[in-house]
Amino acid sequence: MKRFHVHVGVPDLAASIRFYSGLFGMAPTVEKPDYAKWMLDDPRINFAISRRAARLGLNHLGMQADSADELAGLRERFAAAGDAALTDEPNANCCYARSDKHWVRDPQGIPWEAFHSLGTIEIYGDDALESRGADAAGAATAKDATAEACCVPAATVPPGGKACCT
Repeated sequence: MKRFHVHVGVPDLAASIRFYSGLFGMAPTVEKPDYAKWMLDDPRINFAISRRAARLGLNHLGMQADSADELAGLRERFAAAGDAALTDEPNANCCYARSDKHWVRDPQGIPWEAFHSLGTIEIYGDDALESRGADAAGAATAKDATAEACCVPAATVPPGGKACCT
């Protein structure tokens, strides 16, 4: 069964965790120094917040699949949604998880993500660290690298548009 996904960029993580914990009636399922996530069953939603996004407010919407087959079906729906550019992102490391993903933007420019989580990772955007050669001791490098991680792929940015995380 699929789960709706919303990711919101926030300026004050602690205040937002307090607010959403009260709103949802529970503490986050995942809480990190820069990120929190609630996996709710009523309504069935994966609601995430972070203070890493360059743009505050809505970062992206999406659908979380429970299996590779469900993800393939979501990819078909994304492709059928119109002439928007579809971007495949296999084995992506983002938001403390490793996932297979597909991205598209709606006519208003809102990024939509379809994903199937494959496991957890220790760093918010581990792929960015690898691509920049950061070592475990390079905290400043890691912070700089992860600030740009987990963005909507540039290929889904409409002509003349702007990615949400740049």
